[in-house]
Amino acid sequence: MTNRSTRRGFLKHAAACAALPLIARCRTTAASPNGKLQHAAIGVGGRGRLVTTAIGGRENVEVVAICDIDENSLNQAAQAYPEARRYRDWRELLAQEGDRVDSVSVATPDHAHAPAVMSAIRGGKHVYCEKPLTHTVYEARQLAVAARKAGVATQMGIQIHAHAVYRQAVRLLRDGAIGKVKAWHSWSQARYSSPGMTRPAGEDPVPAHLDWDLWIGVAPMRPYKEGVYHPGRWRGWQDFGCGAMGDFGCHIFDPVFTALEIGAPLSVRGEAPEMNDEVWPHWGIVHYEFPGTKLTADSTIEATWYDGGKKPPKELASMPDGQDLPDSGSLIIGQEGVMVLPHFKDAQLYPVERFRDYSQPEVGHGNHFGEWVDACLGRGRALANFDYSGPLTEAVLLGNIAVRFPGKTLEWHTGKLRFRDAPEADAFLRRRYRPGWAVPGLTT
Repeated sequence: MTNRSTRRGFLKHAAACAALPLIARCRTTAASPNGKLQHAAIGVGGRGRLVTTAIGGRENVEVVAICDIDENSLNQAAQAYPEARRYRDWRELLAQEGDRVDSVSVATPDHAHAPAVMSAIRGGKHVYCEKPLTHTVYEARQLAVAARKAGVATQMGIQIHAHAVYRQAVRLLRDGAIGKVKAWHSWSQARYSSPGMTRPAGEDPVPAHLDWDLWIGVAPMRPYKEGVYHPGRWRGWQDFGCGAMGDFGCHIFDPVFTALEIGAPLSVRGEAPEMNDEVWPHWGIVHYEFPGTKLTADSTIEATWYDGGKKPPKELASMPDGQDLPDSGSLIIGQEGVMVLPHFKDAQLYPVERFRDYSQPEVGHGNHFGEWVDACLGRGRALANFDYSGPLTEAVLLGNIAVRFPGKTLEWHTGKLRFRDAPEADAFLRRRYRPGWAVPGLTT
């Protein structure tokens, strides 16, 4: 199918969706006579392959449609799902599949998340989307609102949310193991750019298996360069990814946000080396101030994010000599002790002497994908739904805006979705979609 007919089909479908009000509705029985969830996977290469396998491997799921802009990835997925209908353009998939699918997973580069997810929601589909939920703060807010109104089951791909190591950390904090929390620090060693990195000159031939126009999607068009953007090297580019913070912030902030019931920040302030308009800085530090909760020591609580090899001072952790902070994780400082929570490992409590005989609670291990599938079928509620993961994503992406204005404290007005007296920062809350890619609910 040509791009022209694909776009025409999508616009017809989008216009129909736009004409329908978003009302609370949730399909609790699958479209298939066998009662299985009829699932479509958008993005089936790389991380998308793992997501599709995790969802499609459930006994009550049937993968009936697959989509990828890379024909090699699509053909590889077709080997696992030979009966699935194949698409290159997610707009065509949503226009053609209609009521034949109940649910959609989106595992594309960050900039393509919101357009596909919003279109699926407006079509009444349950949605699983990889993190970060969106590329911009405005998109995150709009998806959360739309999903709530539509009554569909949603989940963001922070799969460790259901793992025992994070559940145990949440339980320890809620049980008051380290007392009320005074501050916390989170960090990742990830780095997706280097000093002086910018857009390369020239243009390379687009491989026959890749649809470059579809890969660019809503972003501004740019020349294809071999090995620079696709596959898997897009995270550091501002037009496509959300950098190290966007990649790992949703994971690493997650247990702290869950345990302490953290909401929207009051302010953000960034530190970063000189940056350009193409790539995220090779390191960044973001200082947050959040409203306090019943589990924090004061009426506000400060949090700090670090990436690109930066970490908090080890002395804050009260760790024994010879022990170091993990490469990625969180340090939560309480009135009665400290928790060091490595990314995807068991929490450690310090000082050792105080917690030597502390009996840690036992918690169950959940299945993030199965939880969402059950919610799609009307059996419970997915815990990383967009009501939770939307605000979490907003907080993370506000950090990315803060590093654009190093040293400037940006006061956040979450109710009005803008900064107080900082129109220069407001400009980065949303983006203008490329002509021809308007999406109802995200573009005006």
